[in-house]
Amino acid sequence: MKSSATVAYAAAMLIGQPSRTALAAAAHRAAHQVLEGGRIFADPLAVRILGRDAARAIEDMQQPLRRAMRIFIAARTRFAEDALAAAVAHGVRQLVVLGAGLDTYAYRSVFGDRLHIFEVDHPATQGWKRERLAAAGISIPPSLTFAPVDFEHATLAAGLAAAGFDPTRRTFFTWLGVVPYLTQQSVFATLSFIGALPGGAHVVFDYGNPPDTLAQRAREVHDVRAAKVAALGEEWKSYFEAPALHERMRTLGFSEFEDLSPPQIATRFFPERTVVAPASGGHILLAATRP
Repeated sequence: MKSSATVAYAAAMLIGQPSRTALAAAAHRAAHQVLEGGRIFADPLAVRILGRDAARAIEDMQQPLRRAMRIFIAARTRFAEDALAAAVAHGVRQLVVLGAGLDTYAYRSVFGDRLHIFEVDHPATQGWKRERLAAAGISIPPSLTFAPVDFEHATLAAGLAAAGFDPTRRTFFTWLGVVPYLTQQSVFATLSFIGALPGGAHVVFDYGNPPDTLAQRAREVHDVRAAKVAALGEEWKSYFEAPALHERMRTLGFSEFEDLSPPQIATRFFPERTVVAPASGGHILLAATRP
């Protein structure tokens, strides 16, 4: 019988094919560089890694309904990278990018050999990414190790161990754009692994509040997006309320939380504007354990 950790990412992609939502997230990041000038999150490789698909992807992202998602993706990336920089300043020396997709952090990190980076993803997605990196002329730094894991047949722990991950060293995990596609059982299996690491850990991930807590317009937008990703075979499966999520994570070893709700995201990233954000919606969470 497969454990919940074994199937943690299989639900987030079509078996044997690279994740289509990974490509969409990359298109949002690239579009932010062009349409907002990278105001929230600057990524000089975001457009480049898309190669010949970049122009069409960015054009598609100009639809008004896609702006909110584009800004949210930029905000979660900026939040994660700011938190990572603070953690490195306090001694973190390992980064694990879960569900890395076309994330470019490893190829533009300012920390060099101070930070050993592991990218975890399905072998099909990693093969696809390597092809795009080669086509774009983006070199693979010595600080990066690919950890291909087919979660139908292996666990996160086994995949990281095979890649040389040291569980006794304090580690930072980024897990962006993945949690909504997993069952709650799979989400908590992964958080249990992170929370039990003897060296201690930080994790940043995003999640959504239950659809029935959304205002009418937000619910309508949610339902349209949910139908689109479901049509790609990558449906949204998990939603959380912040208090219950934090309480469950405490039982797994987490003791520190910074959870940005939609109004807090608006205040953090648009301090000069009056932005009316809904009370419910997408959250960005930073949690940490004590070693």
